[in-house]
Formats: sequence, structure tokens, C-alpha cells
Amino acid sequence: MSIADQKLREIREQVQSHLASVPKRRDAERTAELEARIRAQLEAHNAVIVAHYYTAPEIQALAEATGGCVSDSLEMARFGRDHPADTLIVAGVRFMGETAKILTPNKRVLMPTLEATCSLDEGCPIDEFSAFCDAHPDRDVVVYANTSAAVKARADWVVTSSIALDVAEHLAENDKKVLWAPDRHLGDYVRRESGADILVWDGACIVHEEFKAKGILDLKQVHPEAAVLAHPESPASVLEIADHIGSTTQIIKAATELPNEKFIVATDQGIFYKLQKAAP
Repeated sequence: MSIADQKLREIREQVQSHLASVPKRRDAERTAELEARIRAQLEAHNAVIVAHYYTAPEIQALAEATGGCVSDSLEMARFGRDHPADTLIVAGVRFMGETAKILTPNKRVLMPTLEATCSLDEGCPIDEFSAFCDAHPDRDVVVYANTSAAVKARADWVVTSSIALDVAEHLAENDKKVLWAPDRHLGDYVRRESGADILVWDGACIVHEEFKAKGILDLKQVHPEAAVLAHPESPASVLEIADHIGSTTQIIKAATELPNEKFIVATDQGIFYKLQKAAP
């Protein structure tokens, strides 16, 4: 097992341990009571909830019902920047709260817990990453949004999955070499599609790392009419059999535009709340 795989396993165990400590879903009466208290606190403190696609469906529903939003990390931060609320409640992982604060330094940004984290963020510590960058000074440093504020500050470019390919193509056209972090699968996908000279940091998303081509092909045998929608953080073997590759927002959009009536979706199940609303 490589050092990177060992680190990924440790991060997976850390995240699973945190998930195990999260209370199970409460009964309807208790949930209604909690939602009423949350609504009252939001109004009292001029606060709004910005939630990620991967949060629990009840959190996404509450965010929308109280005037907040459900989106990807960048749109969460943009929504918070443009909303008149004084306080942003960021329902997501730690780097999302940091991104919201970067875009809106004058607002109060709160997170329900700082233990909610991301394997891409955890797998790219700033001291190791800075040393990696220093060892390759001839390369433009491009980092994915799923990183800490410290790693973003070390980069020349910060991208989302929806614009990563465009930025890599721009750099390649200008004869620039790239140092990419932290997701190896997304980095490899961008390298294949752009033809850019890209050196990739060896990190991975523990969610998308779990998807295997065989499992998807088995589903295709049962549902041959279904289109496969995959996130570019998935392994290459999965992307090779996908009908559409895109960010969470782009996956939802594809489901509304493709002619298929069935979809096999290779990303976190939290996306189904918005996906089912957009393409019932």
C-alpha cells in the first residue's frame, strides 16, 4: 500500500468515525420542534442557511424553506456574499465555511461542526504541499476548491470542477506547465482532456473513489436504457463508461436535458434531493 493510499484509508476511518457519532434521524414530532427553533433563531439573528448538495435531505429542504440555498461550494459562497443576512450558517465541510468567509469577510460565518471535513482537504496539508510546490518552481500551481484556505493562498489558480478543464487548456495554450492538487482522478481527467503538462498531487475523494466500473456495468445490464452520470473525481475506469461527466450542478443539469428517463448517478447520494426535484 502506498503512502497516499494509507493516508486516504486513515482519512476514511476518521470521516466514518465522525459519521457514526452523528445522531440518527429523529421522529417527526422532534424534527418539527427543532425546525421551529431553527427558524426562530435564523430570524432573530438575521441569518440564512447555505447548504451543500451532499447534506441530508431535511437540511436541504430547511435551507430552501427559510430563504437559503442548496448548491455547490462556490455558489454557496456567492449566495452568502449577495444575501442581505448578517450571518451565514454553512451546512457543509470545513473548507466551504472558509470559502464563504473569504468571499464575505464582513459577515459572521458559522458552521454546525468543524469535524465535518473532506478527504481532499485533509489529504493536502499545507506544509507538505508547500514543499511540493517549492520543488517544482517552473509550474503554475492550480488547486481545486476542495482545499484549505492556506492551500488556496499558495496557489496561482483556484478552480472548481466545472472550470478546471478550461483553465488547463488556457495554460497549455500559453506553454505553461501545471502542478495540480489535490484530486488525482480529476487531475488525470483534466490532463487527458486538455493535453496539458500536468504534475498531479496524489489525493482522492473517499466518496468517488468507491465507485467501480464493474458495479456500474452491472447496473447497466439491469437498466440498459439508463444514462451514466459521473463526477470527474471518479476513477478513469468509471469516466470511460460515463455518458456525461460533470460537476454536481452539471450532473443535475444533464438529467434535465438528456432524453433518458433513467440515470445511474456516480456521486454522493445527497444529490438526489435536488436531482429528483429537477428531473422528477
